[in-house]
Amino acid sequence: MGRLIALNHRRNKEQNRAFIMECPLPDYDALTREERLVNLAKRISDATNDEEQRRLKGYLPFRCPHYTKFKENYRDREHIDPESFTWQTCVDIDDPALVEHANMMSEKLDVQIGGEWQGMMLHKDYSARRKLHIDIRLPMGMTVPEAQRAYCKALSTDSMTIVADTSCFTPERFIYITPADYEIYRADGWYEQLSEEEIAMRRKAYTDRGLSIDGRTEDGSYFDPGDDTPTPSPVAPTIIPLAPAENAVVNERKYPQDFKGVTYTDIIREYWRRTGGEPSEGERNKRLHQLAANLRAITDNNEEWLLEVMPRYGLSAQEMRGIIHSACKEPTKGSRLIDQIVESEELRMKNEEFLAEQASKGRAATAIDESDDGSAEANSKLYTLRSKLPIGLKESLVGVPVAMHMPVLCSLMPLAAAYADQVEVRYCDGEMQKLGMMSIIYGEQASGKSVCKHAVNIWKRQLDDEDALARKREDEWKERKKSRKANEKAPEDPKVLIRVVPVTVSCSTLLKRLKNANGHTLFSFGEELDTLRKTNGAGSWSSKYDIYRLAFDPIDSEWGQDYNSDQAESGVVKVAYNWSMLGTSGAVRKCFKSDNVENGLSSRILLAEMPDTSFAKMPRYGRRTMDDESKIQEAVTRLRSYSGYVDTPRLRKAIDQWVEEQRVVALKDIDHVKDTYRRRAAVIGFRCGVIFHLLTGRVKESNACLEFATMMADYCLNQQIKVFGASLQNQYVDAQQECQRYGANNSIFDQLPPTFTADDLAALKPGNVPRNSIIKIISRWNRDGWVVKVDTKRWSKTKSDNDKMTS
Repeated sequence: MGRLIALNHRRNKEQNRAFIMECPLPDYDALTREERLVNLAKRISDATNDEEQRRLKGYLPFRCPHYTKFKENYRDREHIDPESFTWQTCVDIDDPALVEHANMMSEKLDVQIGGEWQGMMLHKDYSARRKLHIDIRLPMGMTVPEAQRAYCKALSTDSMTIVADTSCFTPERFIYITPADYEIYRADGWYEQLSEEEIAMRRKAYTDRGLSIDGRTEDGSYFDPGDDTPTPSPVAPTIIPLAPAENAVVNERKYPQDFKGVTYTDIIREYWRRTGGEPSEGERNKRLHQLAANLRAITDNNEEWLLEVMPRYGLSAQEMRGIIHSACKEPTKGSRLIDQIVESEELRMKNEEFLAEQASKGRAATAIDESDDGSAEANSKLYTLRSKLPIGLKESLVGVPVAMHMPVLCSLMPLAAAYADQVEVRYCDGEMQKLGMMSIIYGEQASGKSVCKHAVNIWKRQLDDEDALARKREDEWKERKKSRKANEKAPEDPKVLIRVVPVTVSCSTLLKRLKNANGHTLFSFGEELDTLRKTNGAGSWSSKYDIYRLAFDPIDSEWGQDYNSDQAESGVVKVAYNWSMLGTSGAVRKCFKSDNVENGLSSRILLAEMPDTSFAKMPRYGRRTMDDESKIQEAVTRLRSYSGYVDTPRLRKAIDQWVEEQRVVALKDIDHVKDTYRRRAAVIGFRCGVIFHLLTGRVKESNACLEFATMMADYCLNQQIKVFGASLQNQYVDAQQECQRYGANNSIFDQLPPTFTADDLAALKPGNVPRNSIIKIISRWNRDGWVVKVDTKRWSKTKSDNDKMTS
């Protein structure tokens, strides 16, 4: 069923203020584009007095936010069809001084991770007089007045107080419609018909409080607690046991305080979270009755047991006994919700134990790992950052051994970047960029690379579901084309959008998919890098790595091909194509030989190495809960919601500082390999930081975001040097050939005396280094202010050996 809305188009005299009609939502869109509405809105805006504005406003069409259908098309309380309740309401900000504040705060609330109003904003537009309308989804169990009051409190700050407009609480209320360009925001869920299961849960939440299925009382109005005072922060209830006798010890426990190892306190806390929060005064009895009815399934329907574990919320022992006795009299049945909570809490506890064990192993591994590729340090940093990771990334590491955290994250970055393909950012050099990214996860056979595949598959679900429908449509077109008669016109190509393509895709098919991408980024995931190499002949592989190099900068890179045949795909496209691949170390060496190391492809790859499993025990994996997977899908949706320019000044500054520090280190050693790889490692780290920032939903980049970005840049640089450094170094000539990599404490510059000659420097270099290369090195140091010329043969250092070099 399409989305429905109650409208009054105001096109004739019969369509008076009492008239309303159920219409498909596209009718609303068509109405907002009508010239008559645009002209009327302009007349209202140009009117010089309030009386004239109010008169003209009366001619505007309107919609009803609370219901889509009124019987006999008559808009009043008696003709409401409660089955058509929209489960949303519209908050009206009528004070001009509060409009921009409310506009800004509504955006913050909508993206606040873990906030009560995260993702609850459905629509936002300006009224004809430039006031503000904000449509929100009703939280589970809240009536329209309760939601409006709570939302207005959330919009308020110390300096700006917003009080809910009680005239907006009426069930039959309407909202004047304004032209399309007055619309600020629209979510996919606006006027969406909820699932039968969710509607049933929401209705039960109302009826359990003694209300109608749409949250109304006997007089037809919505239940309203009538409280505009600030709501205190929720506090976990104090569970006070009720002793069986008046003289019993207060802390005595007759019954178990946990079920399957999960405490009743945790079960009840999670129950409140899933059912709209803890009860407020005025609804305690109903909500506690509902809690007791659910908990009896795991307390043997024992009233005394329930008395001991349930919270009181200020009720007397006698009142609690009455509530519990009433709940236990109902027909005995299980509680699916409680079963889900217990299963989820059990899994959470197991994962916490698993993480604690892995953390201990990770710290021990870090202490003894003396490798110089930065893997141990990166895993240590990542473990420290884990609690600060944003939604999606944090859940992706659930159940993953600590030593595999970095490979899993690196495998996800290109896919996350593909979801954020409508975003543009400005890099440190001032150029605009899009989030092109490619990663390879390498390790020996049976090293556990499939842990990356499982994470990618969860992140890829939305694209897979969409592509399945598109591929079905394309297959139907191919079948019609194949079965048509000789003289029958071929059916028109549907040009479907398919974003997930196999890594072995041919260049012609890839060109076709890119032509139909409509500005979106394609994605590939390959489980075996060696398969890619074998299925691409020399010419094809050569074309492929040209495409890959272009895909790193999708904002202005173009690729194409032209053929005379109509059967082959021809054209020129922007290359927006991200991928992640798994493979062995040998496969990496075979795919990246000398020609495509030096040509720049190697510096565009984010590499991650699986931990060494030689003679190691089998790793233990945990499990992600349904809640974890749900949050990953929420993260995907968040990335897809962003479009346009996203400013990241703090991130630019952090990466700019990082890349300069690496330049100084490389210059001290005249390390051309590090100097080459540091540049794109910085870009890759920057783009990882952008993804982190988008997932947080913050306006400004957090310190954790900056730390994450520089950590990824460090790791990328170390891995590129480890895997490709030797090959790249062998291809340099002149000064490049003699470069040797030293640590920070024994660089060539530090080994020179305070005053030195060219011969002193030559003595520290290999014997085959040309004289002009030695002079070139000293000239670079002089240009950067590290040395000054003393006379025709001698140079003097301007910085001590232990100084930290900065530009």
